[in-house]
Amino acid sequence: MLTSEFLEILRCPHSGQRLKLEGSMLTSEDGRHRYPIRNGIPRFVPESNYADNFGMQWNLFAKMQLDSYSGHPISAARFWKATNWNPEEMKNRWVLDVGCGSGRFAEIALGTGAQVVALDYSSAVDACYSNLKEYPNLHVVQGDIYALPFAHESFQFVYSLGVLQHTPDVARAFAALPPMVARGGRLCVDFYKKSFKSYLLPKYWLRPLTKRMKKESLFSLLKHSVPALLSISRTIGRIPVVGIFLRRFVPVANYEGIYPLPEAQLHEWALLDTFDWLSPAYDNPQTAETVRLWMDQAGMKGIEVEKAGHLVARGYKV
Repeated sequence: MLTSEFLEILRCPHSGQRLKLEGSMLTSEDGRHRYPIRNGIPRFVPESNYADNFGMQWNLFAKMQLDSYSGHPISAARFWKATNWNPEEMKNRWVLDVGCGSGRFAEIALGTGAQVVALDYSSAVDACYSNLKEYPNLHVVQGDIYALPFAHESFQFVYSLGVLQHTPDVARAFAALPPMVARGGRLCVDFYKKSFKSYLLPKYWLRPLTKRMKKESLFSLLKHSVPALLSISRTIGRIPVVGIFLRRFVPVANYEGIYPLPEAQLHEWALLDTFDWLSPAYDNPQTAETVRLWMDQAGMKGIEVEKAGHLVARGYKV
């Protein structure tokens, strides 16, 4: 059920008008635009879109990257390292998670007591809602980053982790986020880092083919090939000195020695993230210089851009 506080910050993404709740629909003030609420989630986008592969993967692996499921603070470590936020300051504040997937980072933000709005373009919102619906401070929306259905400056904290490089126009996707940040609020985003070395990774050799495959066919292929590829990667990785570098050329996500996961979960993460490498319609890494320029042009202050696993940018609005 939509709370009155949440309804207050929702806006029609076409007209910018306030929305009225009419049964299982949200209607713009002039009555020209109507949006369904299905399974408790307001839907502002077509059912099928360029992010279908993410909807597929997060519904197949709905719980896998949740810390509450893995038993290890993997998502929490990445979240706090990227944002550098104070969890005590987040309590009772409105937080926007853009590209929530199945809710791995939303779970961390919810744990602070924040009012978390988890948005995704894909059907991953259904996995997120299913995973985290026991939190009364969760609000899930299926929406478009290029037409966010919220009033400007509604959120004290806005983050988008592991998402923006997978949008058709990364600069435009980033530009949609600063207007959502309230005065004094904070923004954190991350990207794959663009460099000559990154383009040596095998996913960039293979994606011209794999991104055109039917997602179900690609997943089936990887399901059968990832165990063998993981074994090869592990064998190469044990070569003294150079092994840890050479295993990067095997097209599989190998987290052995990186995450303290049991064998079954290491295989699950390998399959999920290898699919994540090869299936997206878009994959556009960015440089630190470009990201800093975007933050500056958006008027963000206290800008920090650093390599923290991914290329991370932070700032606040005055």
